[in-house]
Amino acid sequence: MSSPLPLTEPRQLAALVRHEGATAQERSTCGWRHLLLSRADRDLGLAAWAHVVDIDGSRAHYHRRSTELYYVLEGEGTVSLDGVEHAVRKGSIVQIPPGVVHSAKGRVKVLVVGIPDIAEDDLFFPETT
Repeated sequence: MSSPLPLTEPRQLAALVRHEGATAQERSTCGWRHLLLSRADRDLGLAAWAHVVDIDGSRAHYHRRSTELYYVLEGEGTVSLDGVEHAVRKGSIVQIPPGVVHSAKGRVKVLVVGIPDIAEDDLFFPETT
């Protein structure tokens, strides 16, 4: 009879506070993003990542594993979901499940939450797949 596996304590998640403008920025498929919670924070045990993105037009793309939530903080524009255009403005929320081809037009500032985090290997362009 084998001995039982030792019990381990649940991993404690880190509490943190970050501010837009005080974090790194990078160019993304949709515009400039402020990395509030990102792939660099994996050691914190995050369940998702969060970026503030200044969308200035984006190339149509999709993710196979991850869901994205867009919450519009400022501005107006449109979000295309599988070819259907939807108007968005301050206070709009958009849920984008895996496999939905999406893009955005206009000048909008959006809080984007990726669940789970959206890795670089989970970014696909319909014209190349």
